[in-house]
Amino acid sequence: MKKIEKILVAVAGRGLCEDAVNQLLASPALKDVKLTLLHVVPAQISSDAVAAKLAEGGQILADAVSTIKLDASKIDPRLKQGDPKTIVCEVAKEEDADLIVMGSRGLGRLVSILKNSVSQYVFQLADRPMLLVKDDVYVKRFKRIMVALDPSDASNDALESALYLAKDLPDCQLVLARVNPSAPEVAASADPILAAANKRATSLGIAASCVTTTGPAGEQICKLAEANNIDLLVLGSPDRRPTVAKGLPDIDRLLGKSISDYIRVYADCPVLLVRGNS
Repeated sequence: MKKIEKILVAVAGRGLCEDAVNQLLASPALKDVKLTLLHVVPAQISSDAVAAKLAEGGQILADAVSTIKLDASKIDPRLKQGDPKTIVCEVAKEEDADLIVMGSRGLGRLVSILKNSVSQYVFQLADRPMLLVKDDVYVKRFKRIMVALDPSDASNDALESALYLAKDLPDCQLVLARVNPSAPEVAASADPILAAANKRATSLGIAASCVTTTGPAGEQICKLAEANNIDLLVLGSPDRRPTVAKGLPDIDRLLGKSISDYIRVYADCPVLLVRGNS
């Protein structure tokens, strides 16, 4: 994972994204980070409604700035009007953000499409890592970080991201997890993928443990996260947009279900989805 220098935070007034950002800022790796706080006011029918929403949005941004534990000179509050889905993607590209942080209602795929979910749209179209925080999740200090591993390049990117955040983070422990290993009868610590990841973590002075299980991948990853009291789940999520569909606004309807889709809905902790090119 490349160095995180710019973070785009889509704030909605619930405070969850701000809590997650504060936990990220505890990592020395992010000591020089700059934040763009974005609040988007949807288009309104009347000018009076627009004025009221803009005033409310300004207060939401002011509250977010005061909540985040970072020098205010490193925070750029942005208030925009329009379609939140497209504006988040546009600002992320404009600012060349290294990470997007946003809330999620945790809606299932079909419901997300029908209810015009902002996080689902951004998740499908963004080409950079995303930290999703569900409305019903309690954000805790990132002491236990779990990374789901498999033989893919995206999995390796997820591992590097977890190591990047965990290195020098006080009292942090990594849980290295693999679902459906090639030799399930072998101890987790002896699994070749987990053993290599454990060696990498140890070389950086990061405490780590290994776990394996079998079954449907998305469901089992969520169960492992709950059973191990995980504070942050890191998952490789490669760009799955068909070439012919890239840039289409209705792209959600063109894509099938994925492990990432399942986990973003059912995980009981914040989820960092790492794109393959991050």
